[in-house]
Amino acid sequence: MVFLVKFSGMAIAILADIHGNLEALEAVLKDIEVKGGVEGVWCLGDIVGYGPDPHLCLERLRGLNPVCVAGNHDWAAIGQMDLATFNPHAAAAARWTAAQLTPEDTEYLRGFLTIQTAEPFTLVHGSPREPVWEYILGPEEARENFSCFSTPFCLVGHSHIPMVFGENGKARSLPERLPLGKERLILNPGAVGQPRDGDPRASYAIYDGAGVMSHFRVTYDFPTTQKKMAEKGLPPALAYRLRFGW
Repeated sequence: MVFLVKFSGMAIAILADIHGNLEALEAVLKDIEVKGGVEGVWCLGDIVGYGPDPHLCLERLRGLNPVCVAGNHDWAAIGQMDLATFNPHAAAAARWTAAQLTPEDTEYLRGFLTIQTAEPFTLVHGSPREPVWEYILGPEEARENFSCFSTPFCLVGHSHIPMVFGENGKARSLPERLPLGKERLILNPGAVGQPRDGDPRASYAIYDGAGVMSHFRVTYDFPTTQKKMAEKGLPPALAYRLRFGW
């Protein structure tokens, strides 16, 4: 199901893959405020999973009244995805996460659609072809997905890597400032809570409502997140990777 969101050229913060990392989320929200704030927030899925504060991240995000789409870890936490598709560390974190959610958290996650449209954007977690699970990692996957959405631009998460894929077949890292023109694009703002591009700083984007996408990186207190993960018995490898951004 596709749901049309009314969008009237407002400045929008675009977040993806928060993954229960409250320190990263708060750092990003503070950075947005310092930059002058936005009129809305779009979240491209995976609010929970991996990290130590799923409930607090959901509570914080709900207070912002964001437009959200479902991610695979969101589905896993509420029993809508088979954990056999996850690696052992991700599956262990998903089981732990599920036990931390309140009934209100579960109801909130169950309400997420897999695709939303806010012209000129389509919002998904993975890809427009397979919204919850498919990774767009290179030009080939991107090329096969352009026929699966009708808007000029598509916003995706899931890979945790800030990228831009053009309909012309080119791919590149998401730049700090990207004027959006006539070429159709698939854009990934990177991950707030678990970057995987070799940069441990939280990653997010802001669309200014007038045709420019800006990409930002924010330093956050990842040692505190790591400490919480250790205290709560989450897999050590999931905490270790936060230091290196992979």
